[in-house]
Amino acid sequence: MTLNIPDAPHRRQMTVWIAGVLTLLVAFAVVAVTPTRANAATPVDLGTAESFAVLAGAEVTNTGPSVVTGDVGVHPGTSISGFPPGTVNGTLHSGDTVAEQAKTDLVAAYNDAAGQASNGALPPDAGGLTLVPGVYTRSSSLGLTGTLTLDAQGDPNAVWVFQVGSTLTTASNSSVSLINGASPCNVFWQIGSSATLGTGTTFVGTIMAKAAITVTTGATIDGRALAEVEAVTLDTNRITRPECAGTTTTTTTGDAATGDAATG
Repeated sequence: MTLNIPDAPHRRQMTVWIAGVLTLLVAFAVVAVTPTRANAATPVDLGTAESFAVLAGAEVTNTGPSVVTGDVGVHPGTSISGFPPGTVNGTLHSGDTVAEQAKTDLVAAYNDAAGQASNGALPPDAGGLTLVPGVYTRSSSLGLTGTLTLDAQGDPNAVWVFQVGSTLTTASNSSVSLINGASPCNVFWQIGSSATLGTGTTFVGTIMAKAAITVTTGATIDGRALAEVEAVTLDTNRITRPECAGTTTTTTTGDAATGDAATG
């Protein structure tokens, strides 16, 4: 058998050709995992739910000196308790028509987020990841241990939508970090069941849970806690609705459960 061994010039040509093919494969791989403008996440329209920092279906309960900046509401339930000792820099809506409309708009927003085309799947725990804008999906439960970093790459309009099929659970002292122009106005979490934020968690974005939301001791949200069906439970938290275009706040004190509230 005779082997045809290329001479030196042909070997150099083959080397250049192979290098070119490898470069193209790497480029295709990068395109495959990086969301493009054609399939990037789009902002979720919250409608009248936009003014709410906390919204529940069954009830809102609070323990300790929580500070909520934004409206607090419940529908079809009517119970909002724990303010005081908590403070609401907004308006309380206990089973009224405003809360009813906000719940309707929340359902539409939830469906909008759930229906966006996914750019990729998330691992069981999102801690340690750095994600560019896009739609990210976890078919079952999602955990967060450590820090999840959202990198806007200099685009102030960058949007992230997280689609979680079941529960969202964060570990104690975990966090969501925004870098390079990322805004809490443009981070949305669509949760198929319930969300639980662990002690001391620093969270970012609008949580839209089908069932309940539990925010444990000392956790903070730069965003919203919106639960369609069940309760939102707070314990010495700070929840601040993002200051986006067109938002306003008022301050409410008093006992929401009895309707003895003063708004200013």
